[in-house]
Amino acid sequence: MLINSNEYPGTTLRSKHCVLQAIGSKVELLALTDVEYIVYRFTELPLICEDRYKEILEHSEAPLTYTPLVANAKLQRILYDIVDYFNEHPFPCEKYLELKYRELVYILTLYYPLRQISAFFYPISTYTESFHYFIMQNYDKVKNVEEFAHLGGYTITTFRRLFKNMYNVPVYEWILDKKREGILNDLQHTGQRISVISARYGFDSLSHFAHFCKDSFGDTPRSLRKRAASGEKITIIKEKGDDSAREQDE
Repeated sequence: MLINSNEYPGTTLRSKHCVLQAIGSKVELLALTDVEYIVYRFTELPLICEDRYKEILEHSEAPLTYTPLVANAKLQRILYDIVDYFNEHPFPCEKYLELKYRELVYILTLYYPLRQISAFFYPISTYTESFHYFIMQNYDKVKNVEEFAHLGGYTITTFRRLFKNMYNVPVYEWILDKKREGILNDLQHTGQRISVISARYGFDSLSHFAHFCKDSFGDTPRSLRKRAASGEKITIIKEKGDDSAREQDE
C-alpha cells in the first residue's frame, strides 16, 4: 500500500509495517493490490507505563529519513488478535478493544529500543510543539478552559492532559497567572481606561474586576495605578490552587 505524507512521501508499506501520523497531518493511502490493514485513530494514547512514554518523547528526534516501524513478534501477535476479533465479532465490544489498545501501546513503548521507538513517536512530539504555539498565540483571547479547548478543536479532557503534560500545572492556574501578569502590566505601564482593561481580560463587570484585583494584588485597580505611579512596585499575592481560581475556570 502506498502512503503519501510529509513524513512518508511516496512510501510503500509492506507486511508488518507500522507508521504514526500526528493529529492534523495530511495522509493519502493507495492500495496497490488487495490489502488488509488496521487504522487506529486516537486523541489520547491509552498509556500504561507513562514514565516510559515521557522518556520516549524526551529523546525523540527527527530521523534523517522516516522508515516504517517493523512489527516485532509481540506486536504481530496482538495485531493478528485484533484482526481475528473484528472478523469474528461484527459488533465489537468497546471495553475489550480498549484493553487491546492499551496492550498495543504497552508493547510499542516497552519492547523496542529507545532510539528506534523515539523516531517512531517523533510526529507526536512535533504535534506537542505545535500545541505550545497554539497556547501562546491564543491564551489571551479566551475566558475559560472550555473556550480554550473549543478554539483548538480539542475535547476538554484531551486539552487538559496535553496542557498538564507540557506546563505541569492545571490549565486554570496557568491562565489566571497569565491574566494577572497582563492586568498588572497594563495598570502599571499603560494609560488605558480601567473599563477597557477589564473588558480585555473577560470580566463581565467592573465590580468583578475590582474584586479580582483585590484578591490578586491587594487593592482596587485605581489604587494600584496610583501606587504604581508613585513608584511602588506591585506584586502578585494570590497563591495558586485557591477557590477563586477554580471559580474563574468554571
